[in-house]
Amino acid sequence: MNPAIQQINAKIEPIRQQIIHHPVYAAIESIDDLKIFMQYHVYAVWDFMSLLKSLQNSLTCTSVPWVPKGSADTRYLINEIVVGEESDVDPNGNRKSHFELYLDAMQQAKADAEPIKKFIDAFVSTGDLDGSFEIAQTPAAAASFVKHTFEVIGGKKDHVQAAVFTFGREDLIPNMFVAMVSDLNKSTPENISIFNYYLERHIEVDGDHHSHLALQMTEHLCGENPTFWQEAEEAVIASLQQRLTLWNGAYEDIMAQKDEFVSVV
Repeated sequence: MNPAIQQINAKIEPIRQQIIHHPVYAAIESIDDLKIFMQYHVYAVWDFMSLLKSLQNSLTCTSVPWVPKGSADTRYLINEIVVGEESDVDPNGNRKSHFELYLDAMQQAKADAEPIKKFIDAFVSTGDLDGSFEIAQTPAAAASFVKHTFEVIGGKKDHVQAAVFTFGREDLIPNMFVAMVSDLNKSTPENISIFNYYLERHIEVDGDHHSHLALQMTEHLCGENPTFWQEAEEAVIASLQQRLTLWNGAYEDIMAQKDEFVSVV
């Protein structure tokens, strides 16, 4: 493995462990708990797609007339990832992006997807990130997470975006959470089967094939430039800190719901 990648992995391991062992996962004991988690997580699923498309726009020619742009190897890597993320298949074999699949899972679980839809509609029409958060009443932790991602995108540094995409998103869902969702699916498949499928696809596609492609892309873009690798490392750490903030927000809302239920009972 590239020594620079090994160094990033070593630097981020402590915070990765905090994320993987975050108490939010153990707090999810019911469909109602899972709904809250999904209402936070969906923002990360959406802005992951935005980061992906920013990379594709930067690393390939997406305008007419077409001209060769950048390295053919890098073009291949990002386009291969885009195909899987933007046009995967749902449980019935229909083509869906992973974000659309997640919305289907929210609908099945009866999680509230209106805030994320309002946010996207407002942002597309106005381009005002903060105003869109206000219109949608986006939770503060989710707004902070998305703002950071768009700061990375706005920085227009391909190597930084690729590193955040690669190290800040993949392989952060622990096995115990996947097992819990699988157990819920056995008892209430009518509420959870699509989300269970989403997680299976995440592990199969994102956590395996795409993670290898993304690592190669980051290597290509950082090359032998030590400054690029340092900037990549700092950006990844900041991104993972935002993931902790996102999970903290979800955890606090889940626990508040439990406390409210206990007080009513």
